[in-house]
Amino acid sequence: MHSVRRMVSSRFEKMRMELRRGSLVMAALAALQSEAYGYALRRRLSDVGLQVDEGTLYPLIRRLEDQGLLESRWGASDEGRRRRYYTISAQGRALLQELQTEWESMRQSLDQLTQSSPS
Repeated sequence: MHSVRRMVSSRFEKMRMELRRGSLVMAALAALQSEAYGYALRRRLSDVGLQVDEGTLYPLIRRLEDQGLLESRWGASDEGRRRRYYTISAQGRALLQELQTEWESMRQSLDQLTQSSPS
């Protein structure tokens, strides 16, 4: 019984990471509908329960910018430090809308599957 629990736990962690990886793009795009620098984005995600370490977040936002889904600018913080501020681009907004539609469709399908009683 203990080895079965360990095996399920290991599989769960792998599946959980796959699910998070796919969802993180949508979360970052949604969170950047208002401008933020990297740490503020990380905090914004954390505030809604999405813990993301820097080693995952910064490569993600650079990749999204390279793909034209984010725009950035250099600016000074309140403390006078230079920071790179990110916001979603028009292309990113269009993609986010499509992703949200797909997410809702999948959520409805999964709700039906998981809430239906076995025949």
